[in-house]
Amino acid sequence: MNDKNIPFQTVDWTKIPKTEHHGETGVAYWQTLQFDGLRIRIVEYSSGYVADHWCKKGHIVHCLEGEVINEQEDGTSSILTQGMSYVVSDELSSHRSVTKDGVKLMIIDGDFLKLKT
Repeated sequence: MNDKNIPFQTVDWTKIPKTEHHGETGVAYWQTLQFDGLRIRIVEYSSGYVADHWCKKGHIVHCLEGEVINEQEDGTSSILTQGMSYVVSDELSSHRSVTKDGVKLMIIDGDFLKLKT
């Protein structure tokens, strides 16, 4: 087995420390698992959170609790509520997250989402 493989494991998210990341307004708390070429996070945005940047990274985002508005730099937006997901490859959108009442998301990103040309 190569050290880039991920062996079977369970994750107790209650044991993964939270890191704090301030937005333009509000705060995000990340719990992060990092593997070679793969990042898996549980992210909680506080009420009134607005991301402080436009993100061009690809993600798979699944809403666990609450509601998040996904704003696009081109002015369009979409809403995720509990049980909904979105997926996008790197460089195919410029997006940011906004919440009114807070949200809890699972976010997966990594090399497999690099733009293929």
